Amino acid sequence: MTSQTKFVLSEDRIPRVWYNIAADLPWPPPPPLHPGTGQPIGPADLAPLFPMALIGQEVSAEREIGIPDPVREAYALYRPSPLYRAHRLERALDTPAHIYYKYEGVSPAGSHKPNTAIPQAFFNREEGMRRLTTETGAGQWGSALAFAGALFGLEVKVYMVRASYDQKPYRRNLMEVYGASVVASPSPDTNYGRRVLAETPDSPGSLGMAISEAVEDAVGRDDTHYSLGSVLNHVLLHQTVIGQEALEQMALAGEEPDTIIGCTGGGSNFAGLAFPFLGRQLRGEAAYRFIAVEPEAAPSLTRGVYAYDFGDTGRLTPLVKMHTLGHDFIPEPIHAGGLRYHGMAPLVSLLKERGLIEARAVHQRATFEAGVRFARVEGILPAPEPTHAIKVAIDEALRAKAEGRPTVILFNLCGHGHFDLSAYERHLAGRLEDYEYPAEKVAAALEALPVVAG
Repeated sequence: MTSQTKFVLSEDRIPRVWYNIAADLPWPPPPPLHPGTGQPIGPADLAPLFPMALIGQEVSAEREIGIPDPVREAYALYRPSPLYRAHRLERALDTPAHIYYKYEGVSPAGSHKPNTAIPQAFFNREEGMRRLTTETGAGQWGSALAFAGALFGLEVKVYMVRASYDQKPYRRNLMEVYGASVVASPSPDTNYGRRVLAETPDSPGSLGMAISEAVEDAVGRDDTHYSLGSVLNHVLLHQTVIGQEALEQMALAGEEPDTIIGCTGGGSNFAGLAFPFLGRQLRGEAAYRFIAVEPEAAPSLTRGVYAYDFGDTGRLTPLVKMHTLGHDFIPEPIHAGGLRYHGMAPLVSLLKERGLIEARAVHQRATFEAGVRFARVEGILPAPEPTHAIKVAIDEALRAKAEGRPTVILFNLCGHGHFDLSAYERHLAGRLEDYEYPAEKVAAALEALPVVAG
């Protein structure tokens, strides 16, 4: 047993490749379908939205995809990120469990999102784009893309979900400091946004709505591409730098994790940590338990159906097979804005459907209780999203205590909560909402699922 707290790698250990789990899957992922024809899409269908380099990564079956030197140089601003042993939390829980967390809040934007924002900005610049559009919920992704746009000289337009735009003004300010233009979604800047506002002037918005606006904006200009912060294969691919580093750092600690935990909204944070470990398991090199944690207010993995659906509310994106609550589903305005999405990454959904990962849904108040408990012993204030992972890590550590069983737990602390203090203020004052599973809203949204032949 080690008493060491922090496990740090030198810059030369920044991964040189991204790990592609598709190479190790024993079954082919279901293909994305064209929203008009219902047929599998090809590169030409995606070219108006993404550079060819990213389209190639989206469909690649290669296990390793090289990271360009300019991307690694930008990663060096904050990577490798540290791995911590949570000694103080273990003592507070009086548990035999060893708890580790990979801390991604050390990035300039304060989360794991620059891991994909940087390569996306780089590849778009290389293809001659001048401008990127995107959506953001809580603002971590918008902040990351604004930061990456500043690094590579690109204009960035961010459609920020109205609920988060109102809840998190400092996230919006950070994007503007980096040079991005930010509007609340639904907005008057797009045809889709104007239509939603005409029907529902006080709409809290959703990631699905904001995606529709950003896509409409991008396809209307030749100098603009769209950029997504989660869900897609190439986004999950870029995040695997997290798990690759964690594998090496756990070896430094002299331990193997038994349970690996991450919060899930679209799936990039969970996949970034879990996929390199899952690859080892799929190759027969090790065995782990994986738990994806989502909010009870938007439980796509635990309550959704596995079906083809649109990634956006306006039905502009390709159809992908995923766990979904229905593209018309508008989640309640929980403070974990990055988890307010109706669907889940197709690769994460496939793994859940095949039984390789577990999923658990937790309530908002319980996650903030876990976040405060963690901050008071470990000192780091977590963003609302990773408090979901912290809650389940604590539950698993207490379960090990009750069973008198030693275990090793690893979770991803994907961002800090410095811009989320208003939510913590509501929690400490006893005014934080606790939303239940919206069964009727989900049932209505699922009725609108597209019918896909076969």
